[in-house]
Amino acid sequence: MPRKETAFRNAIYFSAYLFLVWGIYRFLYKLPEDIEELFLKPLIWLIPVFFLLKKEKSSIFTIGISGKGLFASIYWVLGLGVLFAIFGLLINIIKYRWVHFGANIGGEFYTALIISVATAISEEIAFRGYVYTRLKHALGGIWIPNLLSSFLWSLVHLPVSFLWWQFNPMDSLTYLFLTFVFGVGASYVFAKTKNIIAPILLHFLWEWPIILFR
Repeated sequence: MPRKETAFRNAIYFSAYLFLVWGIYRFLYKLPEDIEELFLKPLIWLIPVFFLLKKEKSSIFTIGISGKGLFASIYWVLGLGVLFAIFGLLINIIKYRWVHFGANIGGEFYTALIISVATAISEEIAFRGYVYTRLKHALGGIWIPNLLSSFLWSLVHLPVSFLWWQFNPMDSLTYLFLTFVFGVGASYVFAKTKNIIAPILLHFLWEWPIILFR
């Protein structure tokens, strides 16, 4: 790990970079979602992470890429995943007055599945793996870096709610609140398991309530 000051600065600068670069992309372009999530997002989100790791002379273990805590990760995810699944089903029923899974995935179930996995890998390595761990190293404790990283995580998702999905203000606030809540949960699970697989799997399960919500 780098010095605490460096770790904090890198986490904030990296979050600002994602907010600006990803937000500008959202404003200027709208590529197909599969191209964006499978190719563009890893390029913009992940390459800087590994560049920063190299600059810090830190190993991939510092961002949770490890075999340790794998079974604990699965237990955590299975427990919370059931709650997310129930939540997503209730949202779908409330919105469409019946279960209507094709509403927001165009019937392309397997494509949506692959995109969800790719999105989870990119975003969780970037935020839980890098931003959260650096803030935790710099600030100490669990909850302050958790809440701060979750707030930054929500900000990065602000442009998509307006520019891509074109939510109204109330729906945008709801979406950002849900995003923040997920960030808190994912950071907590990551802190407990110290394995990036846990928030990646959790993110994958969380994607479906978000897909069904929109």
